[in-house]
Amino acid sequence: MMAHNEHSALDRMESYGERDLTLFDRFGVYLSKRQILSKLPARSRLVVLDLGCGYHAAHLRALYPYLASGVGIDVRISDDCKRIPQLEFIEATIGSALPMLSEDEFDLVLLISVLEHLPDPLHVLRECHRVMRHEAVLMINVPTWRGKTFLEFSAFRLGTSPPCEMDDHKMYYDVRDLWPILIQAGFKPSRIRLRYHKFGLNLFGVLRK
Repeated sequence: MMAHNEHSALDRMESYGERDLTLFDRFGVYLSKRQILSKLPARSRLVVLDLGCGYHAAHLRALYPYLASGVGIDVRISDDCKRIPQLEFIEATIGSALPMLSEDEFDLVLLISVLEHLPDPLHVLRECHRVMRHEAVLMINVPTWRGKTFLEFSAFRLGTSPPCEMDDHKMYYDVRDLWPILIQAGFKPSRIRLRYHKFGLNLFGVLRK
């Protein structure tokens, strides 16, 4: 796969983690890693896609012992990540990169703290469904409406989170917000598991194709 660097004026030009993360954000990443590792598909060597993988590809690195191969997509990726064997990166926006990927290609797709930043979440979820193999898993984490108050207070008043990240949020999600677009994207109700975590500030989903 080729790396791309063409972005419109409205696209993000900086990946999460490209600047130093606050202690608060590092803790959030740690909690997400725990959720991901506890819900891995029962396959020995996984082919993984991480959408919005971040500058340091933290989740792909955490999953490395379980990978056959991994693909990360974000607008900027560190040179250190690009040198890791079995990992491949596409430097592009998620919306422009997903159509480049083949159908039925991945065992696990990660959409962790990303959907809230996307202008067309339904399109991206449909693309996730398309690139997943039979019995593959999509893991998704989004901030809730309860989390909105806490996250904005942390960013705008306390300075413990990057304000630019909160300003980039397009939506917050409770179950009643997320469920309908998951169904529209092609996921069946019997294959969707959603639960609140991080003290109700986030909603975590495990979806099987």
